[in-house]
Amino acid sequence: MKKLYRANNIACGSCSNLIKASLEEEFGEITIDLSKEPREVSVEIKDEKQEIKFKEEMKELGFEIIEE
Repeated sequence: MKKLYRANNIACGSCSNLIKASLEEEFGEITIDLSKEPREVSVEIKDEKQEIKFKEEMKELGFEIIEE
């Protein structure tokens, strides 16, 4: 299921590229809307376990998910 998250600290295209380069291999296509504040991150999530892992990995990269 495609899920939409809002995240802090995604400032620009470089941040967006870092997220995609780091996580797309594991999670598939990731779309980031840089025109919204907070930034909106869209990703295909299969189950709760994968969702938890996605949030943890985003936080490790310095981008905290603040709402779904």
